[in-house]
Amino acid sequence: MPEGIRPVVLAAGKGTRMRSELPKALHRLAGRPLLGHVLAAIEAAGLPKALCVVGYGGELVEEYLGERADTVWQQEQLGTGDAVRKALDAIGEDAGWVLVVNGDLPLLRGETLRALVAERGPMGSLLAAEVADPSGFGRIERSEHGGLRRIIEDADCNERERAIREVNVGAYLLPLAPLREAIARVGTENAQGEVYFVDAVTDLAARGLLSVVTVSAADAAQVNDRRELALAEAALRRRQVERLMDEGVTVLDPSTTYVDATVAVGRDTILHPFTFLEGETRVGEGCEVGPQTRLLDSVLGDACKVSFSVLEETELGDGTSCGPFTHLRPGTRTGRQVSIGNFVEMKGVEVGDQTKVRHHSYLGNAAIGRRVNIGAGTVIVNYDGRRKHFTRISDGAFIGCNANLISPVEIGREGYVAAGSTITQNVPDEALAVARERQRNIEGWVARRRAREE
Repeated sequence: MPEGIRPVVLAAGKGTRMRSELPKALHRLAGRPLLGHVLAAIEAAGLPKALCVVGYGGELVEEYLGERADTVWQQEQLGTGDAVRKALDAIGEDAGWVLVVNGDLPLLRGETLRALVAERGPMGSLLAAEVADPSGFGRIERSEHGGLRRIIEDADCNERERAIREVNVGAYLLPLAPLREAIARVGTENAQGEVYFVDAVTDLAARGLLSVVTVSAADAAQVNDRRELALAEAALRRRQVERLMDEGVTVLDPSTTYVDATVAVGRDTILHPFTFLEGETRVGEGCEVGPQTRLLDSVLGDACKVSFSVLEETELGDGTSCGPFTHLRPGTRTGRQVSIGNFVEMKGVEVGDQTKVRHHSYLGNAAIGRRVNIGAGTVIVNYDGRRKHFTRISDGAFIGCNANLISPVEIGREGYVAAGSTITQNVPDEALAVARERQRNIEGWVARRRAREE
């Protein structure tokens, strides 16, 4: 990638057709906002930090960007040409070329931007695509020699121009100094009364060769409304699943497997139908995930099995099994070969190697050692109505069924808690704790109750 290219992303618009208070650039699909997909393509192309033009909801956009990109404001929505002017004023003379990209192109790839750079002419290059339905796109009008004559925005097309199916994608590489001159000459004599950036591009094409780089219609998708957002989501999901299969992952039903663009999965893993892998999820090799499982920002080691379960910000060690019907909430981390069974909920729990929690338990704010057995119906009572308290269960401990551990409390090494006990004090190492009332049988109670009722 040659030096002296400054990427500029146009992300100032409200996106009226989205019918939302959220800026269009921040609507999410496949694990990222629209703007995030564009930035990912720029980064994948090996380009430097982008300059984003923000406007409507700009504070929210800046909050999302953080240090990932610089910003410049377009306070009034006066058109794409005005937005580029604001960016050029911020760039100064540091760059020789400007890469201008619309912020609503989630299917843009890094390799496509590299091709745009490689095939540029003296006056730059732009991306174009042949689409079945060109509605909403600017049309590419060619000269008699096949070069770019001009770009016509959809609102300004006549009947002949409206039938053109080669469209402007919205990504351009242009020389900085000539672009400054061209932008200065652009007026607002058009159907929308705005400063059209494409008029400056047409001006450059009239002064020298401006290459048209053709890409597939699949890479050209813009997002202007909720329907297009859903279509782009489906396309990205299909792309991600195909990538995983190419990398050695078995996907039993790609049409019902949902994988965000930010997810990584190791080879020889099997994904069952209705599996959702979201956010920064990482799945190791040789795992089996699903069916009907959601992993959000979670990490699975190698050879893990998770079915019919929800994991949020959770880490499972190698060989751990989970489910069915398990809910692991943020801060849960397990060691190796842990067994977590049906109807178990955990939050903020560290679990040691080879521990078993197989049935109907709630465990919160605890450290559980190695080779511990948690019996069915165990509850760690960690909340007193005001504060959360911590419980520690040491290696080799055995917690009987239907035990309540009232935090804060500690169960010692190889300590036993008898079934049905409510534990309020620490249990020493190798001790048996029994905390339940002695059983009484009241003879004849049922008959006396029946007599009272009659």
